[in-house]
Amino acid sequence: MLVVNGLDELRAQSGKDLGRTDWVTVDQARINAFAEATGDHQWIHVDEARCRRESPYGQTIAHGFLTISLLPMLAQQLLEIQGVSARINYGLNKLRFTGPVPAGARVRLHQVIKDVSDRDDGSVQLTADVTIEVEGQDKPACIAESVSLCLP
Repeated sequence: MLVVNGLDELRAQSGKDLGRTDWVTVDQARINAFAEATGDHQWIHVDEARCRRESPYGQTIAHGFLTISLLPMLAQQLLEIQGVSARINYGLNKLRFTGPVPAGARVRLHQVIKDVSDRDDGSVQLTADVTIEVEGQDKPACIAESVSLCLP
């Protein structure tokens, strides 16, 4: 994990490859909980019997938005910013769900700091290239630019 103290140290990290996180299992219980929380009960995510019969994947798969929702939990394994009042999600650029996450699969995050820039309000905008990888698959589940604001 990279630990930086304050915005000045953060500014110096542009281009830094933060590496990869530990693996996290995306099991059916997590998929079902996400379906309950969001109201997205599409059969490809929650109907195991139908998926065995009809899905091209032969089993349920995680929601794309469940996959990207793991980003904050995973990212905290790679970067700690001390000496700021808050770090908040600002958005995502170029988000693509490029491959499925089968129920029971393990995922991890690979993150590279793309840009660190000052904003007029005194905060710093951190843009990172993020890739959520699936164990045993060549194709990632998700790629995006993640944007967060670090407040002094």
